[in-house]
Amino acid sequence: MHDFPKDIFTEPQGYSINTLENLGPFTGMAGIWEGVRGTDLKPKAGGPKEQAYVEHIELQPIDPQTNGPQLFYGLRYHTHITKPDQVKTYHDQVGYWLWEPATDSIIHTLTIPRGMTTMACGKARSSDKQFELHAKEGDPCAGISSSPFLDYAFKTVEFHIQVKINADGTWSYEQDTVLKIKDQEKLFHHIDKNTLYKIGEATPNPLAR
Repeated sequence: MHDFPKDIFTEPQGYSINTLENLGPFTGMAGIWEGVRGTDLKPKAGGPKEQAYVEHIELQPIDPQTNGPQLFYGLRYHTHITKPDQVKTYHDQVGYWLWEPATDSIIHTLTIPRGMTTMACGKARSSDKQFELHAKEGDPCAGISSSPFLDYAFKTVEFHIQVKINADGTWSYEQDTVLKIKDQEKLFHHIDKNTLYKIGEATPNPLAR
């Protein structure tokens, strides 16, 4: 059972408007980043294939978000990925990282232009430098939705992501997109991982400027 308040309408008062100072576990992620040694283990007709990739990701602070009594601080992101020495987009993704200080709840949303969206949830304290989030098919609060073709051929049944904020100023992730592939008995673990290096600072959220 969730311990939610009886008053679901009254918004919090007196909170900070400066998102960059209130990102909690996401503090080390705000900014513009590049990772040139990403690896992707993907399914192919002949079996799993490992692919190198180059990633550019921008994470910018949004204004504090109230949702009745809830208060979220967060980052809006856009990830653009190519294969080494290529221009064509290999992967494109947008979404949010959200943190609720009152409950230490974290949320990661992702949408990709092949017809798939996910909301993964987890827990992290403000001082945590490592955390993970999970989503599962059929979960009404941390679930997965796929287009008809993906649901038929490459159905995502689970999603897991682990993030680590490193002491050298970088941050790393490893994610596991668990697929039920048509005519295959075993689930396929589509693994992506990379380390990101900062190439630009974040822009303060509009209310804090």
